Parts: sequence; C-alpha cells; structure tokens
Amino acid sequence: MRTRARRTVVVLVAAVLAVAGCGDAGGDLAGDGMADVVAPVVEATGTPTPSPTPPPPHVQGLGAAPTPSASPTPGATPSARPKPTRKPPVEAKLPPAVPAPAPSGCKPKYVGTQATRAQAKAALTEAAGRTYWPTSAPGIRVPVNLVKAVAWQESGWQSNIIACDGGIGLMQVMPDTAAYVNMRFEKNYDVDDYRDNATLGANYLAWLIKYFGDVYFGGDYTLTYDGECASHTAPCLVNAVLAAYNFGYGKVDTADGLVIPNPRYVENVRWLTTGCECLAF
Repeated sequence: MRTRARRTVVVLVAAVLAVAGCGDAGGDLAGDGMADVVAPVVEATGTPTPSPTPPPPHVQGLGAAPTPSASPTPGATPSARPKPTRKPPVEAKLPPAVPAPAPSGCKPKYVGTQATRAQAKAALTEAAGRTYWPTSAPGIRVPVNLVKAVAWQESGWQSNIIACDGGIGLMQVMPDTAAYVNMRFEKNYDVDDYRDNATLGANYLAWLIKYFGDVYFGGDYTLTYDGECASHTAPCLVNAVLAAYNFGYGKVDTADGLVIPNPRYVENVRWLTTGCECLAF
C-alpha cells in the first residue's frame, strides 16, 4: 500500500508540472487573429505599393470597421472617468447608419485617375482649414493632422479607391453620408472629386465634434489627448468623434450613454496624428 501511494503522488506531481508548463505556449498575443496592416499607398499610376510606415497594432484601412473586442487592447488602461451625462440632441434629422462590413476576401476597385500626394495634401489641408459652423460654433476647427490621419487610415490617401463597403475616395465617405452633409449644410459637394471628398470628410468630422460636444460635453468642443482623454478607450470627445466616423454616431451615442465600440480604430488614428509618414509629405 505504501508503494502504491508513493507512485500515485509521483504521477500527480508530474501531471501538475506538465500542465503548468503549458502556460508558456506561443500564440496570437492579441487574441483576435487580426493582421497588422496599413492601407496601401497608390501612386499616380494606380498601382498599389506597401506603405513603409511602422503601424501600431491592429491598423485597418479602406473604411473597414474593426470587429469589436470583448477585452481592451493589450496595454490599454480604461479611463476611470464616469460616462458623460447625455443631453438630447436638437438635430431634426440625423446621419444614416453605417452599413455592415463588406464580406471578407472582397477587394476594392479603382476608378479614374489617382491624385498625387501633393494634390491630396493640399486638398486635406484646405478642408481642415474651413469653418463649417460659422454661426452656431465658429470656434470649431478640425485639426489638419487629424484630417490627414483619418484619410491615411481610411484610404492610404488613395483618391480613386472605392472600398467593398461603398466608401469612396480619400476620406472613404459613404454616398448616404455625403448626401446628408450636403443636405445639412446646404452644399453640393461631389463625393467622387478628391477635393470635395476631403471637404465632405472634414465637414462630417466637424458635425460629429459639434454633435457630441453638445450632447455630452455641454458645448465644449475641445479636442485633446491629455488628462481624462489620455486613454483611447475613454469616453471623451475626440475618441467619440473618431469612433463615430468609423462606426456611425449611433454606435457611440447609445441607450447606455457614450461608448467607444471600436477602440482599436481610435488608437490607430490617434497614433497616426503624430506617427504617420504622411505628415512629412
């Protein structure tokens, strides 16, 4: 009986050690199997070439909506700030919902002539410099680096690209969103023209700044990455604007208050506002 008992103890110890050793097995650190890629850059010839910009984790371009993760991005510390109090919007008509992501394996197409980087830079810079709320909120400005970063994230500054989900051009503006912006601001921008496309995207960012600033932040339209907005998961204004540009305002302004359903997208664009190679073009 003593011999059997000793053998049993040895077997149990060996089994415990074997199980403990499995904790060091390699695998997908992020746990989502998503590739770390950036949108390709296309020169005037229309031939895609890889971008040399070192991407942050989980960069997705061409208007793709990243799959929401059940857990925060590794290394991110959720903000301790309580959710902002919601005030009902005064808008009579709101933008359309963002369509579902395109099927996997679908490839974008190219239509027309690709604008040069110099042309894209000029269009994005001009779009950022406009005043979109001259009467009710003349102080709202969309930072130029933010416009450039969104365009790089969405299209890699490809002006003639049409994504599988229907996003068009530099800012990957959806046709329905373009129609809403034109209606709301009494404009007639052409979503297929790269200059108007840049303006439509920047105009929509300005609308989102005012919308979330009014509904959740008491008319404060300040965009900052500091303090309570140090984390890309925090329910602050700049995160809400970026999340809504990608997922639609209705996925951010919810029945549960302000949420950031796509923190990886927000993290990517925030990084690109200072780390994008496009800022040196």
